[in-house]
Amino acid sequence: MLPMTQEEEWLLTDKYNDIVTPAFESDRERLRNGEPLAYVIGWIPFLDTRIFLDSHPLIPRPETEYWVAQACTEIRTSKNARVLDLCAGSGCIGIALLHSIEDIHVDFAEIDASHHATILKNLHENGISTSQTQIIGGDLFSNVTKQYDYILSNPPYIDPALDRATESVRVHEPATALYGGIDGFEIIARIITEAPAFLTPKGVLIIEHEPEQSASICHTASLSGFETEVCKDQFGVERFSLLRLSS
Repeated sequence: MLPMTQEEEWLLTDKYNDIVTPAFESDRERLRNGEPLAYVIGWIPFLDTRIFLDSHPLIPRPETEYWVAQACTEIRTSKNARVLDLCAGSGCIGIALLHSIEDIHVDFAEIDASHHATILKNLHENGISTSQTQIIGGDLFSNVTKQYDYILSNPPYIDPALDRATESVRVHEPATALYGGIDGFEIIARIITEAPAFLTPKGVLIIEHEPEQSASICHTASLSGFETEVCKDQFGVERFSLLRLSS
């Protein structure tokens, strides 16, 4: 047997309780073929929750975890906040909020219906009642009928021309959750333009993006009635923006 990589050691510990089995050998081969460790193990930690990835949605990243933690701090100060997790994928953003904040209602909007069962599983596995949530299908806001105090989104935003994604990400993670059209900005622009109709008068849109998109976000947001604060992630990169409807 070849020496184990660190990823293989994690797999053996987390999934197989240090017991080498034929299934472990099969999973080792998946890793060697470039499949992400999170898919092979089947779940990933995210802000004190366990996020399962059965339908192979976008794998949550530490950068997303960072800004969602900051959003939790702000939303916790709002009474009975209503939140939409837009482009929800696994539902990790909304589930982290529901797990962290008691008096909150979170809906999930996700175009890929195969991920809806994964969101439901993640709710159940983290002990969250589905009475606090609704899962909505369709393209962005097409089937959304409510207004929210906060809309949080990690949309497809990679610029195909720039494309910093690794080979493993390009091959194994869903392209529809990664690439955002021309300059990676097409879906972001739609979200910013359409969001005011689904926000309460002092509503907030928090959106993840590439640093190269910050100026375009500020410009588009100003045309849609938002005041924008561009924020850096834990690595010092402009990674997310807070868009607040102007009073």
